[in-house]
This record gives sequence, C-alpha cells and structure tokens, in this order.
Amino acid sequence: MRFYTNQKRPRKRSYARNWLRLIIPTIFIAVALFFYSVNKQLTPIYTQYAEKQTQKIASHVISQAINARSTSVYDINEIIENVPDETRDTVTTKFNTEIISQVMAEVHQLVEDHLERAEGGDLDMLPPLGDLEYNPEMMAKEQGVVFFVPLGQATNIPLLGNLGPKIPIRFHVMGNVHTDVETDIQEFGINNAYVEVTLLVNVNVQIIVPLATSKSVVTQRMPVAMGLIRGKVPQIYSKGEQTPAQIEVPLQEPE
Repeated sequence: MRFYTNQKRPRKRSYARNWLRLIIPTIFIAVALFFYSVNKQLTPIYTQYAEKQTQKIASHVISQAINARSTSVYDINEIIENVPDETRDTVTTKFNTEIISQVMAEVHQLVEDHLERAEGGDLDMLPPLGDLEYNPEMMAKEQGVVFFVPLGQATNIPLLGNLGPKIPIRFHVMGNVHTDVETDIQEFGINNAYVEVTLLVNVNVQIIVPLATSKSVVTQRMPVAMGLIRGKVPQIYSKGEQTPAQIEVPLQEPE
C-alpha cells in the first residue's frame, strides 16, 4: 500500500516565513524613520525653546554674580580725574582706569565662579523654572546645566500640556567670560553732561538638544558709575552755525 502526502504545505509555510522575515524589518525601519522624521522636524522648535530657557538661566546666574560684588554703583565724579595743563587754562578730564579695572576683574571672577557652581549642580545658583526639572547628577557628571522639559511644553501644544516624554536640554559655557566697558555721554545745558559707565558681560554658551546643537551669546549690562558733570559757565557761549553768541556781561557791584 502506498501513502501519498501533500508536498505543498511546507512550501506555503516557507513562503509565509519569508514574507514575515521581510515585513517585520520593514515595519521596524518604517517606524524608526517616522520617529526620526518627526524628531527632525521638531528639532528647530526644541532649539528655539532651549535658547530661550538658556538665556533666562544664564542671565539669572550672571545677575547673582553681579549682585555679590563688594562695591555698589559709583558716583561718576569718583572715577573722573581732572588734570590741568601747565598753564592751568585747560583741564583734561579722564576716567580713573584703575577703579574700572578693579571692577572688571572682580565681576569677571564672580561670574566665572557662579557659572562654574551652576554647571557643577549647585541649585542655589539656578532660578526656578516651574514645571522644568534640573538634573544635578548629570550636571555634576557632564559639567553643564541639564534640565528636562515635557514635549507638550516645548512644542507649545495645549492638548499635550505637560504630558509626553521629557526632552533633555544641556548647555555649558564655551571659553572665558568676556567683559568690556562702554561709556555714554549726553550733553545738556551749558558745560553740563550726564555720564554713564557700563560694564558689558558676554558669555558664549553651547546648547545641546536631541539631534542638534547651537551656540548663543548671553549679554548682561552692569552700571559701574553714573552722574552729572557740571562745568563752569563761560562768559561767551555759542552753539555754532548761525546762532548768535551769548555774551555774559558782568555786573558791577554798587559802591
């Protein structure tokens, strides 16, 4: 007696297995490409949000450093020197660069110290960010300010709110802190001027978000000295052009 078996069934099973081997990797690749595409489209939004928060955090740290300095704002007459010439007919006014240099050095050191403490995970140096969370462990390990933001808050989607995965954002200082002096002189009246000396603090930071990095500059202005400078009123004064000169006639005192 002979028995006949169906030889087509193994072929169908083999055919189905081949299809599964092809479909499953294709599905994984498609899902990965989908998430990569969505993440790439959202990267500019992440970056813009990260830059905004970085400016807020770094400005707060710099402000704390400036407020920690030992001296307050000087009166402008305390950092201005009048140097007469040999004939004493002309007086040269100049800034006391020694005092300004001392302020620059003190602020420079304070800002660097405060930023270093913030990057090391000292939460006292950092402002509260509401729903955002700092990660002191990663900050101490990677030497940079690390915080997490919910996806819905970063993308500004009201339906998501604070839901969704939390996106890590990190920024750290690049190079040294730069300080510069800026003066502003506004003349008014006759031989009067309002003078303001301002210190500019610039910090370069690198911002790291998923799939992207960017650079930004945080600038903070700090008044060093301000006030009025009053000069002597001359006997003859003219604004130039076609304006006639104003002549001061001395009055004789009655005998």
